[in-house]
Amino acid sequence: MIRSMTAFARQDTQEDWGTLTCEIRTVNHRYLEPSFRLPEALREMENSFREQLRKQLRRGKVDVAIRLQANESATQGFEIDEDVASAVNEAANHINRMLDNPAHISALDILRWPGVLASSEQDFGPARKAAGELFERTVSELVAVREREGERLRPLFEDRLAIMGERVTEVRERMPELIRAQEEHLKTRFEQAKVELDPDRVAQEMVMLAQKSDVAEELDRLEAHITEVSDTLQSDDAIGRRLDFLMQELNREANTLSSKSIDARVTRAAVDLKVLIEQMREQVQNLE
Repeated sequence: MIRSMTAFARQDTQEDWGTLTCEIRTVNHRYLEPSFRLPEALREMENSFREQLRKQLRRGKVDVAIRLQANESATQGFEIDEDVASAVNEAANHINRMLDNPAHISALDILRWPGVLASSEQDFGPARKAAGELFERTVSELVAVREREGERLRPLFEDRLAIMGERVTEVRERMPELIRAQEEHLKTRFEQAKVELDPDRVAQEMVMLAQKSDVAEELDRLEAHITEVSDTLQSDDAIGRRLDFLMQELNREANTLSSKSIDARVTRAAVDLKVLIEQMREQVQNLE
């Protein structure tokens, strides 16, 4: 399965306590690099989220954003510490009895006293449970999107591999003809220079020419690498790094083929190969 590293997924859920929204964006990166933007109530879940990502993804820069919007009806209330309030009231009354002109103390004055009024802690348990399920669904959607995006690239690779195979075959079929043409050209040059043809010298020149223009090994390696790329595209594992390595090897052989070229048509074939390899390499950079 071919997976792209560029994808986006969004899921949300709504319950009595409020609404959760999870968005995950990924782009290409050499390694897996997740970052999280979480509400404070869900901060403790970050490690478990990271572990889930490691099980599902191999590479890519991953941005995770989760938003929590609590319903007004579910917002936290207030608790009054009656013991503290009573003690504050008694102390105020005691002081008032000592004063000539005591000031009236109101209920609001007592409520403002530290420790009298406290916010009741909201129970985020249901929200955390829902966040775990929501994150799992969003990651599953993200993986599906990455797979769909990757599979859209399969025809691009297959078409270019087919053309590369044709170019390699064309060069292989032409090489005997090209070698014979070069031999005739060399003999003609000797004759035009009116140089007495020493059979040993001619044989030596032919051997040197054959060695210089022998591209059989390069063609064999090109075919082997093309086959390996095709096989790799069928793998269920992450294939981006392996394909990147194979693109480098293909480019190396195409460059060698070009440097050994003894014919304009072979040179054009080598250039075509390098163009096709570069087109694939650009897409490979975005694969997991």
